[in-house]
Amino acid sequence: MSGLFGIVSTGNCSETLFYGTDYHSHMGTEMSGLVVVGDRIRRRIRDIRLAQFKSKFANEYKTMTGKIGIGVISDFDPQPILISTRFGEFAVATMGRILNAEELVKELHDQGTAFSEISGAGINRTEIVARMIARGRDPVDGIVRAMERVKGSCSLLLVTQDSLYAARDNRGRSPLVLGRRGGDWGVASESCCFSNMGFRIERDLKPGEILRIEPDNIQTMREGLEQEAICAFLWIYTGYPASQYNGIAVEAVRERCGRSLARTDSVEADLAAGVPDSGTGHAIGYAMEAGIPYRRALVKYTPGYGRSYTPPSQEIRDLVAEMKLIPVREVVEGKRIVLCEDSIVRGTQLKNLTVQKLWENGAKEIHIRPACPPLMFPCKFLRSTRHVTELAARKAIASLEGRDIEEVQAYLDESSPQYRAMVDWIRQDLNVTTLRYQRLSDMVEAIGLPRERLCLYCWNGRS
Repeated sequence: MSGLFGIVSTGNCSETLFYGTDYHSHMGTEMSGLVVVGDRIRRRIRDIRLAQFKSKFANEYKTMTGKIGIGVISDFDPQPILISTRFGEFAVATMGRILNAEELVKELHDQGTAFSEISGAGINRTEIVARMIARGRDPVDGIVRAMERVKGSCSLLLVTQDSLYAARDNRGRSPLVLGRRGGDWGVASESCCFSNMGFRIERDLKPGEILRIEPDNIQTMREGLEQEAICAFLWIYTGYPASQYNGIAVEAVRERCGRSLARTDSVEADLAAGVPDSGTGHAIGYAMEAGIPYRRALVKYTPGYGRSYTPPSQEIRDLVAEMKLIPVREVVEGKRIVLCEDSIVRGTQLKNLTVQKLWENGAKEIHIRPACPPLMFPCKFLRSTRHVTELAARKAIASLEGRDIEEVQAYLDESSPQYRAMVDWIRQDLNVTTLRYQRLSDMVEAIGLPRERLCLYCWNGRS
């Protein structure tokens, strides 16, 4: 997804920028970057595929001095992008996904625009946004124009020589949260970054809202829009447990998801366990509702391995998953285990690198309980899921139908025989005793927002 952090401080902002950005390390594994505005705009970008953000910037940030800064943990392109325009220099960092990137590049090429940030993956998506903003009369006009042209989603932070601009995408699919510490202002994708740095959460930015923050002033440059479709997967998996969006805490939602799974379950088990880290809250809720112990059948070796979901390569994802999860035989052996998982995306890691470890360590029964329904559609907006052919549910449907099909409506109905056959195919493929997914209505209820304010595209294909 990527994670953004911005700061406007009464003093030197670089230390706060360093730690605030680091609290977004769970949002990406590819690239990271910092920009600090002092006597000029200074930028540093580093590759974090083989090293953590902290190790790359622990000394770097100390050489950067200024009162305004932005940082990004990127899931894809190197950023922030620094650019010179008719209204001065600015640097911008983005999160989201641009579906019409090729169309925008052609349009900009036709207008005489050149691109400099090119890699094996093509033109840098953040540079596309930067070039569109540069065609505006000023930063706000440029941001509005870019937001209107982008299909998909794009939230961003932009700094000029004297201001920080924060803009949430027009449907609010990704979050931006405003925090305050005395005279300092912070903007973050993940609100968990604020607490330990002494910030108080002020509010969430509204969809489409643009703020301009200066050392002595904060101003709404564009009012928020009414329509919201915030990504529901933030609460289920992507977000950090200590974060909150729209005032709704991630950990509380995960516990409610677990309770909901237990209320509609009849399986007899000795313990509930979670696939760490994101499955932990779901398992705690399940255990509380079911009246069985919560125990750590699997522990994660945190120091060396991050999320196995975010790297773009399946080979790297599998390696991380294999190495980071360690079974505890004394907890597992001879036990009937309810294993709570945030979701089943591809199913390969769960089958080969999690379930297999539990069987090898003597589990008697394994009952998988994902906290959301089967994922059916690749995410169009935030890179949450990637390709149809990767999704476990679509692999099941293709096997049952004998071919790939586009019309999967019958498989979305939780009461249909097609749905039951799909779930049983996945159960057999995973080699587990039972498998039962969360119902979509129960997941929405656990989040606590009206269905029309949530993006549920991954499950129902409606944007």
